[in-house]
Amino acid sequence: MEERPLKEEEKRALLAIARKAVIDKVEGKEETPSRKLPGLERKGGAFVTLHKKGELRGCIGIFESGLPLYKTIAAMAVSAAFKDPRFSPLQSCELEDIDFEISVLSPLRETKDIGEIEIGRHGIYVTKGGYRGVLLPQVAVEYGWDVETFLSRTCIKAGLSGDEWKRGVKIEIFSAQIFAEKAIKE
Repeated sequence: MEERPLKEEEKRALLAIARKAVIDKVEGKEETPSRKLPGLERKGGAFVTLHKKGELRGCIGIFESGLPLYKTIAAMAVSAAFKDPRFSPLQSCELEDIDFEISVLSPLRETKDIGEIEIGRHGIYVTKGGYRGVLLPQVAVEYGWDVETFLSRTCIKAGLSGDEWKRGVKIEIFSAQIFAEKAIKE
C-alpha cells in the first residue's frame, strides 16, 4: 500500500528539516526537528542522499521506522552526513556545496517474478544469508540499466556475485517519492 503523494509544501519542509538537522549537528546543537504540517506525522521508511557538486557524498536510509516521517528524515540526514562508512564525516566548509535528496519509501514487497520490476518506479532490496543490498529506483535510471543489470548491481552491492539473483536471493521491491533541493530551487 502506497501513501498519498506528499504535497510540495511537505517536500520543502522535509528538505529544510534534513538540512537543519545536519547544520545543527555541525554546529554541535542537539535540536529537535520541528514539524508544522500534519502529513509529516505519518510513519514510514526513507533514505536521505547527499550530493556534493553532483557527486554522491552520503546516503543512508531505513525501510521501516516507528518515528514520524519528519524525525526519520532528520535522523537519516545526520547519518548520511556523518555515518556513511564510504565517506569521511561532512565538514562545515562543505555545507554550501551539498544538495539533499529524499526518497520516501513504500513498504517492501517480495517478488519472485522479475517481470514485475519497473525501471524508474521500483527500487530493489536483495538478501541472502547475512548479505543484503539495496539500490533506490533512481539509480537504474541514472545509469541506464535494464532489470537484469539492476538486479546484478544490487547483488554486487550486497557482496554477492552479480548473477546471484538467479539462485535463491530474496528479492523485494519498493517505490519511492523522490525529491531534491536542486529540483525545487530550479
